[in-house]
Amino acid sequence: MRFRDLTEAQLLALAITAEEEDSRIYRDFAESLRKDFPASAELFEKMAAEEDGHRHRLTELYRRKFGEHIPLVRRQDVKGFLTRRPSWVTRTLRPERARGEAALMEIEARRFYEAAAQRATDASVRQLLNDLAQEEQKHEAIAENITTAQAAAGELGHETEAARRLFVLRFVQPGLAGLMDGSVSTLAPLFAAAFATGNTTETFKVGLAASVGAGISMGFAEALSDDGKLSGRGAPWLRGVVCGFMTTVGGIGHTLPYLIHDFHLATTVASGVVAVELGVIAWIRKRYMDTPLLSAVYQVVVGGLLVFFAGWLIGSG
Repeated sequence: MRFRDLTEAQLLALAITAEEEDSRIYRDFAESLRKDFPASAELFEKMAAEEDGHRHRLTELYRRKFGEHIPLVRRQDVKGFLTRRPSWVTRTLRPERARGEAALMEIEARRFYEAAAQRATDASVRQLLNDLAQEEQKHEAIAENITTAQAAAGELGHETEAARRLFVLRFVQPGLAGLMDGSVSTLAPLFAAAFATGNTTETFKVGLAASVGAGISMGFAEALSDDGKLSGRGAPWLRGVVCGFMTTVGGIGHTLPYLIHDFHLATTVASGVVAVELGVIAWIRKRYMDTPLLSAVYQVVVGGLLVFFAGWLIGSG
């Protein structure tokens, strides 16, 4: 049905359903954030309570005007009406993204109440819809005030640090492990094949096989190493995908130059790519793992050079 064709009873029924849905979404946000981000969970609990209050006022008015039976009119039943993403999709949002989504929900709700009030002919219905439109407009300011108060108390600072730790645990660590393995472990077979055959095509095939094989192996190893329930490292399949992908990327980087037919040029470019890869690994370790830069460079470069020379000696022997 079209929005302009809704009766006043249907407008109220739609508003009741919408408020109930928004309240549940906010509680889903709160539940998913409660363990790691209690300050944000508190905010969403308060916003859910506000939506419950709106629903109660709408329900009381409906009963007075139209009786006890409230028909089920949902957002998806009305063309052009605001929609909500399923709450299970948004459960993985970071707190700041969840707050931004909540602000968008409030803006859309205000627009609905303003449009609904324009269509209402009953004075009491129009007044309530206008009141709710104004209250939805205030909700964003209320959320901002709560956020400011929580920030002053240091709660949001703790959340930011917690979010950083989770990001490191769930993405940086498995990605870094994969990148290191792919960049270093494939050096020996790649350069051994290069110096043994002097053939860029054969070397490329060896490097590609080593990269893909290492990616599959590391992906399964990471996924099976920890279910994430106690460590907080997140879904094992996601960590496995991140680790396996970065492992493959780490090996493919210095394999691609062997698409160049000139062997010496390809080897020179591949060696340069290896240097860049090792530098990136050292920077990531410094940026996210708090490893001193000189220490990170020393550890990564020494390991990489040892593997490189092993491949060179084996291939040249």
